[in-house]
Amino acid sequence: MRTLTVSGHIDPNTAFRVRPFPNPTDPFISLEVEGTDITISVLASTGSADTLRKLAAAATEAATTLDTLTTDDDPQAADHG
Repeated sequence: MRTLTVSGHIDPNTAFRVRPFPNPTDPFISLEVEGTDITISVLASTGSADTLRKLAAAATEAATTLDTLTTDDDPQAADHG
C-alpha cells in the first residue's frame, strides 16, 4: 500500500465493482467501493492477488465482528448507534 488515507462509511446500499484493465504490458484491476457521494477505487497490479485475498479475509472478519457487536445479547450494542 502506498501513502493515502481515506475514510468512508459502508452502508447497506454500498456497491462493489471489479473492473479489469488487461493492458498487455501492465495489467491491473480496480476494486471500487461506491456509495451515494463517494467512490473509492483500489488499484491492484499483477502479483497482488494474495494481498486482495487478505483484504477479503479481513472484510469477512470485520463482518463477523460487526454481527457479534449488534446481537440482541449485547446490552451495549444499543448504546453505540
